[in-house]
Amino acid sequence: MDYLTARQTAEKWGVSLRWVQALLKAGRIDGAIRPARDWLIPKDAKKPRDTRVEWHKKEGGTDVK
Repeated sequence: MDYLTARQTAEKWGVSLRWVQALLKAGRIDGAIRPARDWLIPKDAKKPRDTRVEWHKKEGGTDVK
């Protein structure tokens, strides 16, 4: 299986490195492993949904683009 680093995954998904790190810490990226200091994420891993947007909509907020 081929893996990407957290930084490479952030670039691929168009999000910040910090956001990918938060997703990893929360266990929201399937197949990610941490054999030493750095995370390895499968190349074919799917980007998890951003639940912050759903919460904001439930609270009556508006989307900001």
